[in-house]
Amino acid sequence: MKKSLQILTLIAVGLAILSTTGCDKLRARDQLNKGVAAYKNAKYEEAINHFQEAVHLDPSLTNARLYLATAYAQQYIPGVDTSDNMRNADQAVEQYKAVLEKDPKNVNSVKGIAYLYLQEKKFEDAKTYYRKALEIDPNDPEPYYSVAVIDWTQSYQPRMEARAKLGLKPEDPLATKKDKEALKVCATLKDKNLGVVQDGIDNLNKALQLRPDYDDAMAYLNLLYREKADVECTDPAARTADLKTADEWVDKTMATKKAKAEKQTGNQGIVLDQKQ
Repeated sequence: MKKSLQILTLIAVGLAILSTTGCDKLRARDQLNKGVAAYKNAKYEEAINHFQEAVHLDPSLTNARLYLATAYAQQYIPGVDTSDNMRNADQAVEQYKAVLEKDPKNVNSVKGIAYLYLQEKKFEDAKTYYRKALEIDPNDPEPYYSVAVIDWTQSYQPRMEARAKLGLKPEDPLATKKDKEALKVCATLKDKNLGVVQDGIDNLNKALQLRPDYDDAMAYLNLLYREKADVECTDPAARTADLKTADEWVDKTMATKKAKAEKQTGNQGIVLDQKQ
C-alpha cells in the first residue's frame, strides 16, 4: 500500500512538471509572437523584452534566440564605441553562438556573427565566420563577396596611408625606378597586400560563377584590380594590364546595372483591363 502511494505521488509530480513545462512552452511562443509584432513596428526595446522572456520560458526555442540576437544587432550602431552600444553587439553574438551550440549548421547565426564582426572592424574574425557560412552552403555567393570586400578594405587603407605620406596625387603611380623611397614603400605593400588582393579577386570570381549578374561583385573586381595595379611597382606593363582589366569591370558593372533597370521597368508595364 505504501509503495503504491509512493508511485502515485511520483506520477502526480511528473504530470505536474509536464503540465508546467507545457504551459511554459505555450507562454514562450506567445512572448515570441508579441516580440515579432513589436520588432516589425521598430519597437526594438519592447521586442527584446519579449524575446528574453521567451528564451527564459523555453531555452530550446531557437527562433526566439535568433530574433533576440537580431534585435540586439539592430540596436548596435557601427562606429559608436560606448559601453551600451558595444554590449548590444556582444549580446547579439552571444545569442547567435547559443543557437550554434545546438544547431552548428544554422547559417543565419553564422552570417549574423560574421556581419557584426565586419561592422566592428574585426576583419579576420568576420572572414572566419563568412568562411564557416561557405562550409555550410558553398553555393551562396554572398559570403564570397563579403570576404572580398574585407580583402579590399584591408589592402586599400594601408596603401592610401602610404600614398598620403609620399604626397602622391591620385593619378600618380605608387613607385617609379627613379624614386627609391617610393619603390621601397611599394615593395613592402606588395608583400603585404598582393596575397590579400588575389584572395579577393578569387572570391569575387566564385561569387560571379554562382550569380553571373552580381553587379556589386563586378564593382569590387574593378577596385581590387586597381589595388593590384598600384603595387606592381617596377612592372609598368603589369600595371597597365591591371588597369585595363579594372576598366573592363567598370563597363560590365554599368551594363549589368542598366540591364537590370530595363528589366525592372519592363516588369512594371501597364496591364489593360480587357473586360468588355
